[in-house]
This record gives sequence, structure tokens and C-alpha cells, in this order.
Amino acid sequence: QYRGTTFEKPLLSAFQKIEEALPDTISLNLSAWDDSISFRTSAIPQIDLDIFDHLAKAVSKHKQLNLNYRKPGHKKPEARKIDPYHLANINGEWFLFAYCHLRNDLRTFVPSRIQAIEETGETFHRPKKFSIENRLQGSFGVHHGKESFKVVIRFSHLVADYIREKTWHPSQKLKSLPDDGVELSLSLSSLVEIHRWVLGWGEQATVIEPPVLKDRILRSAKEITATYSTRST
Repeated sequence: QYRGTTFEKPLLSAFQKIEEALPDTISLNLSAWDDSISFRTSAIPQIDLDIFDHLAKAVSKHKQLNLNYRKPGHKKPEARKIDPYHLANINGEWFLFAYCHLRNDLRTFVPSRIQAIEETGETFHRPKKFSIENRLQGSFGVHHGKESFKVVIRFSHLVADYIREKTWHPSQKLKSLPDDGVELSLSLSSLVEIHRWVLGWGEQATVIEPPVLKDRILRSAKEITATYSTRST
């Protein structure tokens, strides 16, 4: 998955050290694995290895950090002081969960958007109540909200097998339909990511609940139609 990225050399080095440390009774042929097994992803995050190394060490040693962080859509970075709680790789993307002193709240940061990083010289105590599982419990990826939504989506028979073949969320329930389609039910706290996901299925997916998600999908469909109509004239 990380071949061709800044992570390739460190990962290969780590695996080689593991291989060298194994006893004679255990063999690990990395070259054979390389020829037989591969991982691919459509979008590999571009992360500065030095920044990532700083983050990993700060998380493990509870070191407070100062960041220059550029939010999406903004040209200039913001100065942030954070207590880094947890680094997570979610669907191939790295995320940092940290307490932000500017916002006085737990926030999610994308490491590739960090332009500068340094330690403040201070340490912090991570709250015992913090749990990454609880933080992500109601999310369809990373986005966490304070509301509660029952999401119901119906998929046509053309894509029903794809839906059945995966666990999309811990709360999911599947119901087979008379037309060989399938109905997926989820309990979520945010609609940001499920909105994008449903759009990706095009006409093969129909939102049943909640009404607010149906409205968002309809609005997006109209905007997409308008965009292509404008380009064709």
C-alpha cells in the first residue's frame, strides 16, 4: 500500500529487522510475499515523514505540540497548540485526534495538512475517559456529531452483493428485498460521510431515512445536473 511513498523505506527496514530477529525455526521470505501478495489504494496520502515521526513520538510520550495547520480551502495556516491523543489510519488515511487549545475541544487533524511542528516542552495527561472506539462509534469514517440518525438506504439488485460482502459499520443491519435488492440500516451521529458515500452509488442507491439526508442527496443531484448542463452549453 505504501510502495512509492515516504513510508516505503522505513517499512521495508522494519520488516527486514523483524526477519533477522526471527529464530531459525521460523522463516519469513519477504521476496516471495512481494511477488504473491500486494496492496493497492486509489489515493495515497502525501505525508512528510519527519512530521509523522514527530506526531507518533508525541502521542506515545504525551508531548504537547505547536502546529502550523492549513485547513481545507484556506491558503494560510493557523497556529494551533494541541495535546495529541491518538493517531489512526482509517480507510487508508491518517488522522490525528487531539485536544486543541485554540478551540478548547477535541478535534481531528489530517497530518498531511501540517506545515510545521515543534514541541512546547510541556507534557499532558490524556483523559481516562478518552476512547477512540467511543469517538468513532457513530461515525461513518471520521466525522463525529452530537446528533443521532437512523439511516436506511435501499440498494438495487445490481449492487446488492457488494453491500452484503462488507461490514460497513458496527451498527449495520441488512434486509433482503423481494426484488433481490438489499436494505442497509445504520445508526450514525453525522451525515457528512454517508452523504458522499451514497452519491458514489448513483442511481443504484435510494435513501429512505432520514428526510434530511434525502434532501441533501436531492440537492446534490440537482447541483451536479446543473454543472453538467452549464458545461454543455
